[in-house]
Amino acid sequence: MSIDVVTFGCRLNTYESEVIRNAASAAGVDDAIVVNTCAVTAEAVRQARQSIRRLKRERPDAKIVVTGCAAQTEPQTFASMPEVALVAGNDRKLEREFWRDQRRTLGTTFAFGTEEKCRVNDIMAVRETAPHLVDGIEGRARAVVQVQNGCDHRCTFCIIPFGRGNSRSVPMGEVVAQVRRLVENRYREVVLTGVDITSYGTGLPGAPRLGKLVRQILKHVPDLERLRISSIDSVEADADLLDALADEPRLMPHLHLSLQHGDDLILKRMKRRHSRADAVAFTDQVRRLRPNIVLGADIIAGFPTETEDMFARSRDLIDECGLTHLHVFPYSERPGTPAARMPQVPHAVRKERARLLRQDGEAALHRHLDREVGARRRVLAEANNIGRTEQFTPVRLAAHAEPGAMMDVSIAAHDGRHLIAA
Repeated sequence: MSIDVVTFGCRLNTYESEVIRNAASAAGVDDAIVVNTCAVTAEAVRQARQSIRRLKRERPDAKIVVTGCAAQTEPQTFASMPEVALVAGNDRKLEREFWRDQRRTLGTTFAFGTEEKCRVNDIMAVRETAPHLVDGIEGRARAVVQVQNGCDHRCTFCIIPFGRGNSRSVPMGEVVAQVRRLVENRYREVVLTGVDITSYGTGLPGAPRLGKLVRQILKHVPDLERLRISSIDSVEADADLLDALADEPRLMPHLHLSLQHGDDLILKRMKRRHSRADAVAFTDQVRRLRPNIVLGADIIAGFPTETEDMFARSRDLIDECGLTHLHVFPYSERPGTPAARMPQVPHAVRKERARLLRQDGEAALHRHLDREVGARRRVLAEANNIGRTEQFTPVRLAAHAEPGAMMDVSIAAHDGRHLIAA
């Protein structure tokens, strides 16, 4: 039997799941299911536990290994589940040696106690992020490259630094080599990812910034057709990155911003490092530099102490920043974070505010899709005859196309969520 990996959460987890698959397979682990968890919300943890129970019912003989951020931050939650054979920390899950050491354990019949199941170390003691070469992401039209891990900031709502550790970066030369390898394997688009990628360079000689890394990739991998960057913290965007947005056509005109809220007092209570005015100024600046850019953002609804007026400022931010793709999260208490000790907004209010934000986001997306009708766009095909424009807008293709194919299409219409190619 092969090893299966079930992934929750972010692009970084998607990348790491491929590394896990390769490392565990090379170590000889088989008939096992690895669940790579997310800890960003309580709902993400609940879904992981639900999935574990379902997987064990479907494959009762398979050994289930739980890893990822939720396994790191609350290992006892998963170790106490009878369906789980092993809980692996985020610092070990990518190591072939770890999987080789666990192979004998996973290949035996046992009844470990809760403590014995845990292979979780102090993530804050990790100081480096080693490069992990992969040939691609199974089933994906674009490839993901990890350039950074961890976070040095302590937003009051966020548990992720305790799942990922402090910020650390992959050396530029090794990132460039990985991108080159992926292009040689016929990937036409590469996405740079991490936990806080605009902090790239922390701890590296000379402290290079993300913009320099982008420049080096585009210079040394001339055959790369598309380079995309994942979610960024706008306050950390460096001059080289902004210059690259302005003059590098192979750097895609799409940014996803970690904005989180539109009210200054809530931003302060979140311990964010930008103000509302900073967010508006940044989006105005990048739109001047790259007029065809499309922007997305993360926004939290119902953060502790949020009033109706504060919430209204988040809604207004969508238009003021010209946002198109919204990721809306109702606030979720994470034990151990300062925000969990603040006066809470009722759950029903959080849910309703999230609904209204999503409704605003759908309207913003609809306006963007309206503007795209009649345009000519270059599209990278994905599975099921869906493609993505350079601005990351999904397109329903008129004819079958193999994932990874690139084509120019005319946009005839849209269905409210996708553009429709002629």
